[in-house]
Amino acid sequence: QVEVVESGGGLVQPGGSLGLNCTASGTFVSIGTTSWHRQIPLKARELVARISTTGSTTYAEFAKGRFTISRNDATKTVNLQMNSLTSEDTAVYYCNTNLRTSASVIKNYWGKGIQVTVSP
Repeated sequence: QVEVVESGGGLVQPGGSLGLNCTASGTFVSIGTTSWHRQIPLKARELVARISTTGSTTYAEFAKGRFTISRNDATKTVNLQMNSLTSEDTAVYYCNTNLRTSASVIKNYWGKGIQVTVSP
């Protein structure tokens, strides 16, 4: 059974930094393209950043210059470092990952999400 879990969220002051981790566990062959998304109440879930298997990255406009996504295939984690946080970054952050579960099967998984609150 595969599980994707986010960690590292919490409360941070405006201007502060926070690092989120996405860890995949269970039986699978490899981690594919993985992305972080966020959702603010009453708004649609939006892409924050994405990283491919080769390390190529994509960022939402609001994340450019402030957020950094990285991956460590040895530890099966994808990290999102967030700097210069503002109250507008307050949201539930979700990890989405594509896991190769066999030679011919790739499945998409979502984590349950983790709260990030930016407040004085």
